[in-house]
Amino acid sequence: MKTLQLLSLSLVSGLLLGLSWIPTGLAPLLFIAFVPLLIVEQSVFKNPLKNKSLTIFVCAFLTFLTWNLVATWWIKNASFGGAVLAFIGNSILMSIPFLFFHQVKKRIGEKWGSFAFVCFFLAFEYWHLDGELSWPWLTLGNAFADTPNLIQWYEYTGMLGGSLWILVINALVFEIYKKYQVSGIGHQVSGIRYQLVALAAVLIIPVAASTVISFFQNKFLKGGIQVVIVQPNIDPYNEKFTGSYEEQLTKMLQLAAQKTDSTTDFLVFPETALTEELWENQLKQSSSILTIQQFLKQFPKLKIITGASTAKAFQVDEKLSATARKFSGSNTYYDAYNTALQLDNSGRIQIYHKSQLVAGVERMPFPALFKPLEKFALDMGGTIGSLGTQTERTVFTSSDDSIKSAPVICYESLFGEFVSKYVQNGAQFIAIITNDGWWGDTPGYKQHLKYGTLRAIENRRWVVRSANTGTSCFINPLGEIQQATGWWTPAVISQRIQLSNEITFYTRYGDYFGRYAMYVSLLLIIFSMMIRFKIIKK
Repeated sequence: MKTLQLLSLSLVSGLLLGLSWIPTGLAPLLFIAFVPLLIVEQSVFKNPLKNKSLTIFVCAFLTFLTWNLVATWWIKNASFGGAVLAFIGNSILMSIPFLFFHQVKKRIGEKWGSFAFVCFFLAFEYWHLDGELSWPWLTLGNAFADTPNLIQWYEYTGMLGGSLWILVINALVFEIYKKYQVSGIGHQVSGIRYQLVALAAVLIIPVAASTVISFFQNKFLKGGIQVVIVQPNIDPYNEKFTGSYEEQLTKMLQLAAQKTDSTTDFLVFPETALTEELWENQLKQSSSILTIQQFLKQFPKLKIITGASTAKAFQVDEKLSATARKFSGSNTYYDAYNTALQLDNSGRIQIYHKSQLVAGVERMPFPALFKPLEKFALDMGGTIGSLGTQTERTVFTSSDDSIKSAPVICYESLFGEFVSKYVQNGAQFIAIITNDGWWGDTPGYKQHLKYGTLRAIENRRWVVRSANTGTSCFINPLGEIQQATGWWTPAVISQRIQLSNEITFYTRYGDYFGRYAMYVSLLLIIFSMMIRFKIIKK
């Protein structure tokens, strides 16, 4: 196969992956999206080319760069230069597992090729959920967030179960293609009969299981709590930094008053809704907190969940965190946080610090190397720079401990196992607070919205989502979006939701498919190295 053909097929794979992404509604394209790239790898594998590994890496890089550009081009709205670095960096990372698959296949044999491909890419997605360079936006299983009726089984597998589904089907289609190529004209159908049966089963069984699971899910539980969500629609590029924090808080409370009454249990504001400089050492004395407490007095049972930018000053003898910043002209230090707060009429203020931070936005990866580059951080929402975090998934509780909620801040909603830790800690519903206005009216905020449906299904919890500029909504435990607000429109919505203490299989065991894929991939690498150094024979 000529170089132009290899590059063309790689480009086709990238386009299929990109076009399948939310909100196009073309997710089924993912079932064949990797096949052209696998054909490229097979052609290189079979031919006596020099620099095979380089050829594979270049072709894979073209595929994944195309995917990143088509699916997440909107990142440029935050920072063009930063977006270019993100596209290139992520494409390089995605190409590495494909190169590993090719290298292992060369050593352990072609019959293990498709198995190795599935394992390595799934292991990569699991690795990409954590660490310094985490970016799970394009995790394959996310693409079905637009069709929750097909993935009710995520309560057992999580989104990586969807990734495995996609990868296995691609591998089966590719194996059918290979059989078709080598079979004689008269044996083409009989030669691929078993692969066709396997393909049909892998396609149909999950969809059938989803239908059965949906039937037995009780969507109409009695009781529940009344929740009001506010979408203030404050322009993050202008009002958020030019308008006074008093004006912005007044605007939000006026919107809230339209739907809040004596029956309201929770009022939810978006990420960084409080823009006053809030010091946690003196939180109760701040103007914004005092204003909210005055509002609360009108509604005795009300609890308010809100985002804020907070900071904490370290005492002289207190141990400093890795993200501590030095006060200018002083030997004292402080930490800055992207924070969720819960306030109620008891006077108690509960605090959670966002802990799954965006690399290059809210934290600088590998700080020893890249600390000088913090000023070039992408501006994609929330507070910018290397922020403080916490290790525990704090659950907000009512004063009588009867209602427990999960405060999930923006980007954290992409991480299934991370969110499940809140539920393990007792959360009965999930509150996602976010500010998606940085990306403009693009697929970015629509994709982020839909990912919240996966968390609802995985944990069988109601999700209440407050976004600054849209979309705010309620998501039921089946992943169905209700009362979705418009983009760039001030809005307030109210609904009764049910609390749940159910612990799903996924909530309990997390991303076990990814962990197993990591173990198997490591064994494949060890096995291939033993063959490479002739410790064992192929």
